[in-house]
Amino acid sequence: MEAKDRIVLGAFVASVVVTLAVVGIVIADSRDTGGSASSPARGASACEAALSRGVLPRWARTGFSDPRPRMAHVVGREGRLAAILFGDPLIAPPSPDRSNKILWVARKTPEPGPLRLRARDGSRVVRRVVETGPGPSIVDLPAGCWTVSATWNGGEDVLELSYAAG
Repeated sequence: MEAKDRIVLGAFVASVVVTLAVVGIVIADSRDTGGSASSPARGASACEAALSRGVLPRWARTGFSDPRPRMAHVVGREGRLAAILFGDPLIAPPSPDRSNKILWVARKTPEPGPLRLRARDGSRVVRRVVETGPGPSIVDLPAGCWTVSATWNGGEDVLELSYAAG
């Protein structure tokens, strides 16, 4: 192999390595920013598939001292709302020594107003209102895998929350 051929081959290999590195960074960054939730894995419930205990999306990190905080959270299907679970796992009925605290974070800061939640698990439908809008709350639901339709001033999203039998 001539020197010129080795240089061309080396340049090709280097470009492949750089391309793979860039693709890896893009994939990692898209996971980190909390884009739309993917469909549930085969055999996993929607609630199990939606829950992440990884790094919070960038837009949901305000107020955290760690630049890449890891907490249990669920991002809505449209990526407009995150439910950060300080009470992990959520338990029904709630434990006397720990609450089902959820910090609701909207991707875009809304005007003040209530956060309205309509939760459905099969034929069961439960409604809750967080009067202070997206922000800290305690939301208690019966045990189950709940599809929660959330609406607030200027936004709406749907997410899955699991409440374990306590």
